[in-house]
Amino acid sequence: MFLAIDRVSKFTVLAFHDSARKMEGAAFLRYVVATFPYAIHTVLTDNGMAFADLPKNLGRHREIVAMFGGHIFDRICKEHGIEHRLTKPYHPWTNGQAERMNRTIKDAASKAFHYPGIKALRARVLAIVSAYNFAKHLKALRWRTPFQTICEAWQSDPSAFKINPHHLIPGPNSGEGVQ
Repeated sequence: MFLAIDRVSKFTVLAFHDSARKMEGAAFLRYVVATFPYAIHTVLTDNGMAFADLPKNLGRHREIVAMFGGHIFDRICKEHGIEHRLTKPYHPWTNGQAERMNRTIKDAASKAFHYPGIKALRARVLAIVSAYNFAKHLKALRWRTPFQTICEAWQSDPSAFKINPHHLIPGPNSGEGVQ
């Protein structure tokens, strides 16, 4: 499971992949860029293989970096004008919002129910995130939902947005979550 959370609005996007390698990390970043209705200017990730080269490998293969442009996640960031920042190694608390959301999902999904299969678990997790984005009133947002916060930002300054955020409302054909 890959998870992205907006620092200001707390809007959360997640996707399931069979593994967490470079190509899956890149696919998730493309999905996030397409999903958020506004331009993303900074991404903070951990030092996982899906997001960055291992620290021990930095600078080892300069000719490959020169030829291909570095890690694919960084290339996609550059393509969309996104600054990519990494947390300090072995400091997961620096990415606290994502860690807290992971715990919220785990508490709501895995501790309360038994699922007949992985598809049922994934459907439940997607429902939890959708309810969080569109129905959960958060104290940090002055008792608004993440979606309400985005809509209020749209009303005050629509020039910062790529699309109307009302297009985010889930529906029968929205295709939530990348498989």
